[in-house]
Amino acid sequence: MTPSTTVAPGRLLAQVAGERQTGALVVGGHPGGAVYVLEGRIIYAESAAAPGVGELLTASGRLAGRTWQHALDQGTATARVGRMLVEHGHLTQGELELCVLGATYDAAYFALAPPDAPVQFHGGVTHWLGPVVHIDPAAVAREVRRRAKMLDDIFPDPRVDTAVVTPIARPPRERITLTAPQWELLVHADGQRTPADLAFLLGKAGFATIQELRRLAAAGLLDLPDVRGKAPEFVRLPRSRGTAVDARRAHPRRDDSPTVPVVSGMRPAAPGPPAPDPPAPAPAPSALTEETSAHGTVYRPPRLARRKPGAKLPKEVAAEPPPPHPGTDEVLLKRIRTALRALR
Repeated sequence: MTPSTTVAPGRLLAQVAGERQTGALVVGGHPGGAVYVLEGRIIYAESAAAPGVGELLTASGRLAGRTWQHALDQGTATARVGRMLVEHGHLTQGELELCVLGATYDAAYFALAPPDAPVQFHGGVTHWLGPVVHIDPAAVAREVRRRAKMLDDIFPDPRVDTAVVTPIARPPRERITLTAPQWELLVHADGQRTPADLAFLLGKAGFATIQELRRLAAAGLLDLPDVRGKAPEFVRLPRSRGTAVDARRAHPRRDDSPTVPVVSGMRPAAPGPPAPDPPAPAPAPSALTEETSAHGTVYRPPRLARRKPGAKLPKEVAAEPPPPHPGTDEVLLKRIRTALRALR
């Protein structure tokens, strides 16, 4: 067992493969994982963010849960779980190899993608599934880099891979086209499940799930508060620098004499004979009533005279009734009035 160091997991894997060692490369951090090698060749990989062979087979309905559990009970101690499934006729050799290849590449991406993580190699350790496939570590490293670039081209933000999946309440466009996997993800996303939870629930590969989620995020169909940019700043309007104007009403004089405005900056006129008094202007009609109290002059609307219930409106208030619509049935209206009066 090598001491735990914080390096690139892919670099340590290349060193182990070059020395043709057998054991497990355990990667810490989040999500972490483990890569199992046999004489320098990768035979299996697992991660908390990717479903394993058992989850893929049972969630898809290819194997019953009790069949998989029976194979685990009988073959875990001797690392013959995969061979027992083939020998008992539950799976063909081709089906098992394809499933193991998919699960291995899927988990290897999450375990080897971090640029640096705590890594520890346990020598002499083998996986309970047994050696089903033998993969070149260089091919796995190339596939990890290719998948990382593919995700960045879709939506360059890795926080989508671990954030809780929450669909938006209102679509950004009138028409939206979804694929079957995208529709399945949106239906099962309840605002609490992570991409790993959805992958295990649906029996889908972890990378394929993240790939579809990044496409949904690029289309604006996911609510991502941690990914959302900063809110735009409010624009402050400039203050007005004009001269203040007194908008209060002028108090009328008791003698009803006209008010002469005084304009500053004008010279007084030369003395002369007094000008005749101008005629008093007619008072402008106002809808306000002036009331004087201890707090000053208050202008209120005129009070309406009360009238008894059922009394007719004054002639100057009451308007002529609108002419009947040419399509109105006067006989029907009279019958309705008669019926209403009889109910009183």
